[in-house]
Amino acid sequence: MQINSAERGNPTKVTFFFYFCPMNNQKKKILIVEDDPTFSLLLKAWCQKNDYEPVAVFTVEAAQQEVLKQPFDLILTDLRLPDSDGIMFLTWLKDRKNEIPVIMLTSYADIQTAVAAMKLGAFDFMEKPINHLIMKEKMEAAMSSMRYAVRGERCAIVGAQNFAPINKDILRKNDTIIGNSPAAKEMYAHIQLVAPTDLSVLIFGESGTGKEHVAKFIHEQSKRSKAPFIAVDCGVLSKELAASELFGHVKGAFTSAISDKTGVFEEATGGTLFFDEIGNLPHEVQAQLLRALQERKIRKVGSAKEIAVDVRLLCATNEDLTKAIQEGRFREDLFHRLQEFIIEAPALRNRLEDIELFSHFFREQANLEVSKEVNFISPEALAILKQHHWKGNLRELKNTIRRAVLFAPENIIFPDHLPVFQKETIPSTFALFDEKVEKHRILNALQKSSGNKTIAAKMLNIDRKTLYNKMHAYHIDLG
Repeated sequence: MQINSAERGNPTKVTFFFYFCPMNNQKKKILIVEDDPTFSLLLKAWCQKNDYEPVAVFTVEAAQQEVLKQPFDLILTDLRLPDSDGIMFLTWLKDRKNEIPVIMLTSYADIQTAVAAMKLGAFDFMEKPINHLIMKEKMEAAMSSMRYAVRGERCAIVGAQNFAPINKDILRKNDTIIGNSPAAKEMYAHIQLVAPTDLSVLIFGESGTGKEHVAKFIHEQSKRSKAPFIAVDCGVLSKELAASELFGHVKGAFTSAISDKTGVFEEATGGTLFFDEIGNLPHEVQAQLLRALQERKIRKVGSAKEIAVDVRLLCATNEDLTKAIQEGRFREDLFHRLQEFIIEAPALRNRLEDIELFSHFFREQANLEVSKEVNFISPEALAILKQHHWKGNLRELKNTIRRAVLFAPENIIFPDHLPVFQKETIPSTFALFDEKVEKHRILNALQKSSGNKTIAAKMLNIDRKTLYNKMHAYHIDLG
């Protein structure tokens, strides 16, 4: 297929040649690495029943021989194996630049190690005993995420290496996508860990990093997914009406209370409440919120009657709440109640590997919004996008791509369709909002990497020098 660009003030015509891969209708080949003969047999039978072609082995050595001998679409591997473990197998695959997606099968006690495996490149993990419906969904998602359609081969794309489409059905989650970078995989692994629980979660992240989408992920993967998810912007709650919005009021409670009102706590009963920018919540209301969370009861403004509520609270902030506590703007007891579990939504500049994926996804969204068919982004345009600092994160990237789609006269986004970005200095350190959180992440990375500072730095998306400086600042000595 040949595409000729129209002349855009430049007499040179640009021609791109695309050689698309043929459709592959063969059965998907699955490598099962499991040392429990009974479980391995059951997995193999299930794969055959679901029209996959499974090959089962019991050791890492046998798995390596199979990978060298024939191509696979997916690997299902136990974490603990007789001659090695899934982490070593994953490292072996990465050393050979093998792009077969890997799903780890773990016991409950191994979940933290499974999270480390995802940081090192595993697509996902599953806790035993296996839910086969969920496993099939994860397997299809993993195989659909592969960039190339032909098993074991790269599609030949000449002069347009970055025009590969994405699979919207698999990657779309609440009008966004998760991403494939180590930072994105770590975030998603934490979401999977905490979602089934009822723990309160505090989501840190800069403006535009998609904190509300993280909250929706948690809700949709929780046991409350069929109940309401209600988002509250604490920045627009006035001191006078905040309590009424949250807890409701009875008729006559104040001048404008002409009828009873149901607050968001009642509306979200059985479901999830998301408080965005929790640091902006009026101080007077913070005590009422703490009481509601501790006693699971609320009292409407103007009423003496207590109402039992059952909600899970997720909160987000882009500010340092410890500083707000020191300044007397935020209650320390409420802070500790909210941060039963912490998730960091990474800045876009710390997940550069995801920019191409997000750019194509936002391009497809923009096509629907402005009724256009812009199908490609030129490699030169993508290079510019990857060099930008993205202070506005995903929100800024989405607006940039929407504008580019609108201005593109053809079906390709070129550099001159992008805004002129000013030169910015990208910091080498990673930004976090709480020293305790930062120290915890560093210790956790060092533990998962068995003290290997190079691997730990990669997990944290920082360089070794920055890691050493942080270790010195927090008095972390591995001996």
